[in-house]
Amino acid sequence: MGKSQLLEQIRTELRTGHYSSRTEQAYLGWIKRYILFHNKKHPKEMGAEEIKSYINNLATNHHVSSATQNQALQGILFLYKNVLKKDVGWIEEIKRTTRIKHLPVVFSKREVTQIFKHLNGDYKLVVSLLYGGGLRLSETLRLRIKDIDFDYKQIIVRDGKGEKDRYTILPTSIIPDLKNHLNYVYKQHIKDLAAGKGETIMPYALKRKYPKAGKDFGWQYAFPADKFIRDEKSGLVFRFHIHESTIQRAVKEAIKKAEVNKPGSPHTFRHSFATHLLENGYDIRTVQELLGHKSVKTTMIYTHVLNRGLGVKSPLD
Repeated sequence: MGKSQLLEQIRTELRTGHYSSRTEQAYLGWIKRYILFHNKKHPKEMGAEEIKSYINNLATNHHVSSATQNQALQGILFLYKNVLKKDVGWIEEIKRTTRIKHLPVVFSKREVTQIFKHLNGDYKLVVSLLYGGGLRLSETLRLRIKDIDFDYKQIIVRDGKGEKDRYTILPTSIIPDLKNHLNYVYKQHIKDLAAGKGETIMPYALKRKYPKAGKDFGWQYAFPADKFIRDEKSGLVFRFHIHESTIQRAVKEAIKKAEVNKPGSPHTFRHSFATHLLENGYDIRTVQELLGHKSVKTTMIYTHVLNRGLGVKSPLD
């Protein structure tokens, strides 16, 4: 099996297992680097020792984070288990990168208000969902119109982290602006259909199951890009969602204009969502479900943010 065939087989296995596109890109990247590290030797001719030497090299020479090191290991193990069907056994003596635990950056409610004053249009709507619903940026931009429920004031987040669906809040305050935005998207979609376009990319194998669904308004991205792109695999010309970097730049600029001296990003609004809900007295299990955390231990970090200095009087005072 040639390397190009091998990579295509890995890609097929990942898509069959419904892994996200980001995971697919990451795993393929690590597998390629693993092969290059061992002078393009075919993986089936290698095993536990070669895996260990590569993973240890990431820690000692590249100083990657523990999460990155673990992702690389999982990608390579996926290759052996799911594609090559080779048992490499237990890999011992891996030099683990020490995990440094950082408290998340959180905006105060006043800072959120100030930042929002410098956001407009689609940017403001996207950030409103990050803060008002606790969504990740990727989840917000991948949002399909059919998954916004105005009657029940909730959003269905499809294929979130860990490939899980969940419900979260649709903030009442943004509903009028969001409806106006979607009305514009609808008119744009009708024009696209009239021009012989208007079909969107469908996840997994739904294109085969529902061949006409890609042209339905409900399947369109809630925040479509201005320009069309071509899908390399299917050849479909469609509107993808707006790029993450566009929102990231807008948020950075708004933080600067608001004179908020914190290293914030779009993800900081998700942290702020969780912290402010706990601050308002909501149960941590509820917050865990809204965030889509697998373990409540992950959500507990926001209680540490709340507890900084609370109940302790400074000796200076």
